[in-house]
Amino acid sequence: MRAGVVVSAQPGVEELAVQAEELGLDSFWVNDTPMVHGDPFVALSLCARVTSRIRLGIGVTSPALRSAPAAASGLASLNALAPGRILCGVGTGNTARRTLGMRPVTVAGLEDFTAALQDLCAGRSTEYREGDRVRDIRFLHAGAQVNTADPIEFVVAALGPRAAAVAGRRGTGLASFGLLDPAAWHALHDARRHAAQDTRRAGGSRTDSYLVTSLHLLAEDDDPHGDAARDATGHLVLSLLAFAADTAAENPAFVEQLGPDEREAVRRLLVRRGTTATAPDRHTKLYPNYLGRIAPQDRDLVLPSLMNALALVGTRDDLLVRIATLEQAGIDELLIQPVIDPPAEMAQLAKLLA
Repeated sequence: MRAGVVVSAQPGVEELAVQAEELGLDSFWVNDTPMVHGDPFVALSLCARVTSRIRLGIGVTSPALRSAPAAASGLASLNALAPGRILCGVGTGNTARRTLGMRPVTVAGLEDFTAALQDLCAGRSTEYREGDRVRDIRFLHAGAQVNTADPIEFVVAALGPRAAAVAGRRGTGLASFGLLDPAAWHALHDARRHAAQDTRRAGGSRTDSYLVTSLHLLAEDDDPHGDAARDATGHLVLSLLAFAADTAAENPAFVEQLGPDEREAVRRLLVRRGTTATAPDRHTKLYPNYLGRIAPQDRDLVLPSLMNALALVGTRDDLLVRIATLEQAGIDELLIQPVIDPPAEMAQLAKLLA
């Protein structure tokens, strides 16, 4: 299985990209959550200048964050700096929208956005709409400024079959966050495959599958749920609890699927952040430091059940068995989000999958 890394835009991000390339990792992604993290296009332009092999990805953008012309211009500009090495994850903006206190876009909106990006980044014209006004648009400055000749790999972020079907119809890859259930991956792949069968598209585009998670390697006598493991995986667990807390009122079915301990953790998170599930400004309390290293006082919220469900924690032999099972489920690349010591965690990943 290939290996990659997902980080936040910050000063020095290009140094991490160089280290990732030297370690032999396959891809280097930067989050696109504007009100929480720095700008990924700025970050990856720095990374493009100091690397030569590793693929560089936006993970993930959304039509609610950027118009198709603006996103395509950024992607094609990156492609001019790092020809043929650019990846773009696209999603409904489930997190990036919620950090604004807004709901994600529809799956239909995601599909239209993906199609527009594919057309524009390949040098084709596409339909662009603002209100009742519709125009065909294309790059008018193709050449040295943007690269529409080398392919950009598009990857649809999916947790369910509807988004996976978009990937099938558009001929893209798939990515999912914290999804370690092989059966769920089989279902996503089935949905993509069935949708692709009903769509006539030219072959040749990559349709790889990416799993985003965190990884913590244990020595034989380490506690799998000790402070070190909680610190390494807590950002994933807190992201799920924040989502559950944020959507509890509008989507109670999601919270009801959780066990009693997990529901209690959601309640405690709301109390600890000084907000409620219906407060109109709850997004300002739940999402600061999103996907960053957790505070020690929040370790009690990192429940073992959620650690086991979302992250890869175990001895080397344990992890290799789990990774092999995921590879059999069709995952092509494992992406980790390191928050404790990124250089050390990237080296650990590279050594594990060497």
